[in-house]
Amino acid sequence: MTQNNRPLSPHLQVYKLPLTSIVSITHRMTGVVLALGLMVYVYSFYSILQGNESYLALQSVLNSTLLSIVVWFFIYALFFHLCHGIRHLIWDAGSGFEKQMMDRNAVIELAVSFVLTLVFY
Repeated sequence: MTQNNRPLSPHLQVYKLPLTSIVSITHRMTGVVLALGLMVYVYSFYSILQGNESYLALQSVLNSTLLSIVVWFFIYALFFHLCHGIRHLIWDAGSGFEKQMMDRNAVIELAVSFVLTLVFY
């Protein structure tokens, strides 16, 4: 057998993802969160259609502290997804592909989505 001198892949404990990769993965995750949140939103309309008792039961669940935190994360996911979509539009225009600019835009994207969440909520 011949000896193979190819390098081994880096282990996950050693390899650190760049910020743009983390933001890209987060963008995909927020898309899933928004899809799930849309189902809850549609269910709330269904609850309204079922009558007053059903709506009051839904309201009691939605007024819990845990779900208030979930609503905060949902609103952040919405604004983060929006900001990353704008970033993709900038990329589609052929701009913003330099490494320093990509890192800077990722930080701006995170900050703007956080500020929009605070302003909206």
